[in-house]
Amino acid sequence: MTKFINPGLMKTSRRNVLRGSVLAGAAAMTGAGAMAARRTPMPLKADATSAKLYKVAGEQTADSTAKSADLSGYTRIKQELVAPPFAPEHEQVATGGPKIIEITMETTERLMVVDEDTGASVWALTYNGSVPGPLIICHEGDMIELTLRNPEDSVMEHNIDFHASTGALGGGGLTHVYPGEETVLRWKATKPGCFTYHCAPGGAMIPYHVTHGMNGAVMVLPRDGLKDKDGNPLKYDKIAYIGEQDYYLPKDENGEFKTYEVAGDDYADSLDAMRTLTPTHSVFNGAVGALTGENALKFNVGETVLMIHNQANRDTRPHLIGGHGNYVWETSFSDDPLTGVETWFVRGGCAAAAMYTFEQPGVYAYVNHNLIEAALLGATAHFIVEGEWDNNLMEQVVAPRPFAT
Repeated sequence: MTKFINPGLMKTSRRNVLRGSVLAGAAAMTGAGAMAARRTPMPLKADATSAKLYKVAGEQTADSTAKSADLSGYTRIKQELVAPPFAPEHEQVATGGPKIIEITMETTERLMVVDEDTGASVWALTYNGSVPGPLIICHEGDMIELTLRNPEDSVMEHNIDFHASTGALGGGGLTHVYPGEETVLRWKATKPGCFTYHCAPGGAMIPYHVTHGMNGAVMVLPRDGLKDKDGNPLKYDKIAYIGEQDYYLPKDENGEFKTYEVAGDDYADSLDAMRTLTPTHSVFNGAVGALTGENALKFNVGETVLMIHNQANRDTRPHLIGGHGNYVWETSFSDDPLTGVETWFVRGGCAAAAMYTFEQPGVYAYVNHNLIEAALLGATAHFIVEGEWDNNLMEQVVAPRPFAT
């Protein structure tokens, strides 16, 4: 699983927060001159415009004279979010009327080891302490009511943009929270499918937060569940929730990964690394090896697994080596699924779903089929499947042996 380090975090206040939306990408760190020796990049004109956009979106909505939402007919339930790669308890087919699903997330800043072999680490900006943030599941027509909390010992301002929602920049304009603050946002799930969510404070802080792990996925199921193109129901036994994360970790003049005392201290260096558009790591669920070896996911022959893959920043091409995507939804659950897919496509800023029923035991590698990223940058997971081998599907007729020339 993802490894975290937690040295004493610095106390902060509203006045000394690293404020991307106000400073348009210029960093102001807490502590006695913590950023004094670092370069502060000049904000670009586009950066400044983007920074202001999220604040303006919130002000416009807050000042509106819209009527209160009609919540008649809704019942309230709490959804207990769980850490990836697992999914919260949920119904595949909705029972009863629409729900208001109450969830709580904290914007936790944590020092996290990305690769134990090299010592690479990052001050991860997270929802509920994990990269990716927890999977949220609801049905079309439900409402998500999120309480978003920024702990008092955080350094930065945070918010959340739900790609599944409508209006106010996905909620990004209404959810800015400083350390020690909380906000509540309610939005209606009107479109079925898998969707990204991510932090978007404004300006250069948007890619900075996203590439520091602050993203996750929402799955909005049709009320009558998943179906094939002929309308036949499709059921899954388990979910494998995978967040692919690209990191751009700064290096020193000797090519060694740099370390930083507090979250945000790497801001100027990270912007330089990000501008190369070349990730130092591309990993699943936060770190190299987070889903391999002892952390591999375990299934059985005959089990149907729904693989949910989120990539908030870059295009990717998942592939299950030794298996397939029996049914793949690259975009909406409203569209007929693709069938019999070998490698599927997840657009940057999207989440997608693929369903497969395992037929053979063994170790399956689930990879980004840019094999450079899979083999060299870390984008690999292992699925260990137990059960009886079927020689009708594959058989080693002759074991490797020398041959005469």
